[in-house]
Amino acid sequence: MPAPSPVRPFGALLTAMVTPMTDDGALDLEAAERLAVELVDAGHDGLVLNGTTGEAPTTSDREKADLVRVVVRALGGRALVLAGAGSNDTRHAVAMARHAAEAGADGLLAVTPYYSRPSQDGVVAHLSAVADAGDLPVMLYDVPARTGLRLSADSLRRLAEHPRITAIKDATQDPAAAFRLIHETGMAWYCGDDDLLLPYLSVGAVGLVSMAGHLVGEELARVIALAEAGEPEQAREVFRSVLPVIDLISGSGNGALRSKLALTLTGRIPGPAMRLPQLPAGEDETAAVGAALAAALGTP
Repeated sequence: MPAPSPVRPFGALLTAMVTPMTDDGALDLEAAERLAVELVDAGHDGLVLNGTTGEAPTTSDREKADLVRVVVRALGGRALVLAGAGSNDTRHAVAMARHAAEAGADGLLAVTPYYSRPSQDGVVAHLSAVADAGDLPVMLYDVPARTGLRLSADSLRRLAEHPRITAIKDATQDPAAAFRLIHETGMAWYCGDDDLLLPYLSVGAVGLVSMAGHLVGEELARVIALAEAGEPEQAREVFRSVLPVIDLISGSGNGALRSKLALTLTGRIPGPAMRLPQLPAGEDETAAVGAALAAALGTP
């Protein structure tokens, strides 16, 4: 896999990692360490902790810092660790950014403020404040389906002028807009939706922040490498082979639940426990995911 560089500051393949939990809802830090090491062994350049897939809305600041600390220690510098610093309270987001740096994170994932729906000037001020909180490089996260707002082209151009804002995870599902903005901003563009990886790579994206990477990281890494090597037909062939897994993880609209359930059924984490308001999978969904895994991966 291509190493981190000014053009690709966070590498090519990152997975937004789930946060393993025990049946009583406590963080299972030992399982998190094991999972992080497995993912890096499978070709990941980095991991994103404390994002939506990691159930950040329901974990405390101390838990977030503990998770970053143990994963950074377990990886020993073999891959980058980005920590989510997402809140609609700017002071809280700044505090999370500082806690992540103290815990050893290599970078931050800063999502646009959700629910409050501030003006574009307010969004720029919020994200700039997170970037100003320390010395860590920042990957923006634009996901209007979750936040209720989208970064405007003007806001992105302004944010790109910040020396520590170097990349964006684009979950707008709009590769045509990305094509223009990659050129206009000079930021490193990362696809934020597994199923749109090929379209985003074709317009200049440099990598992927994945959920399906929990299960098919090696294959997704190969897709990116093949596309970069000028082998589009081979890239499409490999990508077609993992589409069933992408559909499995993304199909219900709850990627965290599906990822945890799939990891449990394949023996990678001890259990699929989640915190309210997320409910665990019921019997029907567990059976459906098990059958889909068997079909997609050939698991028993």
